[in-house]
Amino acid sequence: MRFPVALHLFLGSITLAAQTPATAPAPLPAVPAATNSSQPIPPSINDTDIGFTYSLPAEWEALVSQAAKPDVPYPAVEGPKKGNACTQVEMTARNGTPASVVVVVALPFDCYGQSLTDKNLGDFAAGAAEGIKQTFDTTDTVLTNYALGNHNMWAERASGTVKGQPNAKYTLEILCTVMTKGAACWMIMAADAGHLETFEKEAVTLEGDAFDALVPAGAVQ
Repeated sequence: MRFPVALHLFLGSITLAAQTPATAPAPLPAVPAATNSSQPIPPSINDTDIGFTYSLPAEWEALVSQAAKPDVPYPAVEGPKKGNACTQVEMTARNGTPASVVVVVALPFDCYGQSLTDKNLGDFAAGAAEGIKQTFDTTDTVLTNYALGNHNMWAERASGTVKGQPNAKYTLEILCTVMTKGAACWMIMAADAGHLETFEKEAVTLEGDAFDALVPAGAVQ
């Protein structure tokens, strides 16, 4: 049984980034002159429902995703979510030119309608990774597992070339885990090794357990 969990949401952001010309990203709306600008707020997650946190440095640009927890004043209008529709984008961020893109998604079990366990982790993560092949031709795929405390992590790293764009080459990495109240996946489309290292070395908490890095040194070869 596969759990694709609507991770085509990943690919919408990834495709847009991959097709961005090698120029500076489009500017955000101008801040009024009277506003005192401060240091940028780093893209970050503090999911109190499932119970995990993660953030990127301030130089990363947080992108707004319409699929990420839309503000619907009257939920009954769109009807209750079920199954894969419960997947929510927790973070979409990019940095650099060409852009590296990070996307984090979560699947809350109370919405999904069933709980997953570590026995389901492989199928859940493999189903998520299948969507990558719709946008990228992948080679040199490496699969591995590692642990963050009591949390098992599934990891896949590959070299990827955007379909139809032979010069658009990236390192793709996807990491997934199952927690008590939900599952989550972190993904990066890395244009350079520095962005991949930043993605891996940022701290993360899982259900109250704090870890210095999302990927410990040497965990993914």
